[in-house]
Amino acid sequence: MAKGFDPVSIVFLLLILGVFYVLMILPMQRKQKQHEAMLKALKKGDKIITNGGIHGTITQIKDHVVHLKIADKTEIIIDKSAIAGVIKKKEE
Repeated sequence: MAKGFDPVSIVFLLLILGVFYVLMILPMQRKQKQHEAMLKALKKGDKIITNGGIHGTITQIKDHVVHLKIADKTEIIIDKSAIAGVIKKKEE
């Protein structure tokens, strides 16, 4: 006689998948949405830090790139996705 899945094992499998979703996937989705909102809110003059640890001030924002002043007479161009966070917003 062939043995198939019993209802207890199916419920247990669904419970494991549910816990995995709540503990792993939902927090990642929330963090991604927060990061996207932070990138959309960037303005000229904001002080930021990149994923590589470079601190600088935004001097210009284009579609997918940001011009970043990191020292006197030193400006670099980085991709928006390389921005880890805002250190200090520009005083308004």
